[in-house]
Formats: sequence, structure tokens, C-alpha cells
Amino acid sequence: FQMDTTAESYLDLFPLDAIVYLTPDSENVLEDIDPNKVYVLGGLVDESIHKQLTLRRAREQSLRTARLPIREYMVRAPNSRNYHSETLAINQVFDVLSTYYETRSWPAALRAGVSSGKGYVLPDTAEQ
Repeated sequence: FQMDTTAESYLDLFPLDAIVYLTPDSENVLEDIDPNKVYVLGGLVDESIHKQLTLRRAREQSLRTARLPIREYMVRAPNSRNYHSETLAINQVFDVLSTYYETRSWPAALRAGVSSGKGYVLPDTAEQ
């Protein structure tokens, strides 16, 4: 993948109706990737302190939001800490999106990007 970096804001570079802000707190499920849209991957270090920060930021900027379809394709795996989180690191979100774009398969994409440490697994691996 080729990437360009700039100090300019995405708000100054793209029309608002072309931007989709990805946040785990969105009510909207990302069902497909539109090559005519710009997907913003927010970055947070501590998910417990900044709960819903990315959703608030997107709403303040009047942006459309979406979340990855983790709940739709994955199940909660039993674990000793009873820990389940849909908040992913930027590289994990990128892995999910790029794998989905290549395969057009959400299960394959989520398998590639969502580590078992998040407490979610695909149904076919839940009993393993």
C-alpha cells in the first residue's frame, strides 16, 4: 500500500460527505468498503479513559461514523478475565480493512486483525 503523509487535516483535504470516521462506539456497521470514501482511523492509547471520544469527535465534525462488524461475525470467547473489547489498535483496523478489501470476506478480515486477546473469536473457533 502506498501512503502519503501530511500535516493538513482530513477536514481540509476531503469533502465531509466522503469521510467515514471509524469508531467502535458507532451505531452504524461498516458493511462494505466504498473506494470513493475516505476512512479515518482514530488512534487512542487507553480505551478505558477515553470512552466514546472518537464518536464525540466525529459528531462534532458532522462526520458519518461506522464500526467494524465484530459483533455481527464474532462471538465472545470465555476467558479468565471476562474481558471483551471491540477497540482495536490502528494497525489491527488497517489489517482488517485491507484484508476485507482483498478478500471481500469479513470473517477472513476479522481473523486477520482481531487478536484473541480482545475476547472475540469467530464462531468456528469458539470451542477451541
